[in-house]
Amino acid sequence: MAAEQQTATTLPGEPSGPATAVLTPPKPARTDRKPQQLPPYKVLLHNDDVNTFEHVILSILKLTPLNAEDAIEKTLEADRTGIALLLVTHKERAELYQEQFQSVKLTVTIEPDAA
Repeated sequence: MAAEQQTATTLPGEPSGPATAVLTPPKPARTDRKPQQLPPYKVLLHNDDVNTFEHVILSILKLTPLNAEDAIEKTLEADRTGIALLLVTHKERAELYQEQFQSVKLTVTIEPDAA
């Protein structure tokens, strides 16, 4: 077999030596802008005639950062008035809370916080 000969072809205006890569450092991030705050949403617990106080309180403790005293207070408020504000957070987290409370058979709605 004959040995194949390779020839390098260079185009006019190109250097004839090996190619050299030039790395440029990334531009620094702009620091003159403040991070945008996500719009706040209310997480509202609704009263029902099905669930026990114990189930509601334990669910609040399990699913939120509220302490026992606040969980009891929110449960009693929902029982007395029909609805209680559990907490205010951004929309994605509010939607997650809503799904988690639905998974334990509690009614929670979310709405934008106008405040």
